Amino acid sequence: MAGCAASHPWMTQPDTLRAACLQAVARVGLQTVGERFHGFEPAQGHQTAGVTGVVLLAESHLAVHTWPELGVVTLDVFVCNLLSDNAERAQMLLDQLVAGFEPQQQARQAIRRAIPDAAST
Repeated sequence: MAGCAASHPWMTQPDTLRAACLQAVARVGLQTVGERFHGFEPAQGHQTAGVTGVVLLAESHLAVHTWPELGVVTLDVFVCNLLSDNAERAQMLLDQLVAGFEPQQQARQAIRRAIPDAAST
């Protein structure tokens, strides 16, 4: 995503971004099993610094990286579909977080991965 406001709290405040991510995960019905968010120190000549965070899910993970000095955010939502199809939940999670960042531009890429049948290996 590009064109995100550097002043948006999610861009620079790890605790605020953590809370938003955990709420969104719960809202769509995925299960958090761990999380870690880290705020960086501003680079020389910059007033703000970004955040990197990950939410470990029973279904896989959510990763987010912010660059407030560039107005850029990357989101990665990965879910496994072994016992149930979580694709809709993953899409809802992504949609909620994208809307929250209010980007001026966004590009999305969806990759469907198949788990090989254990009986055939």
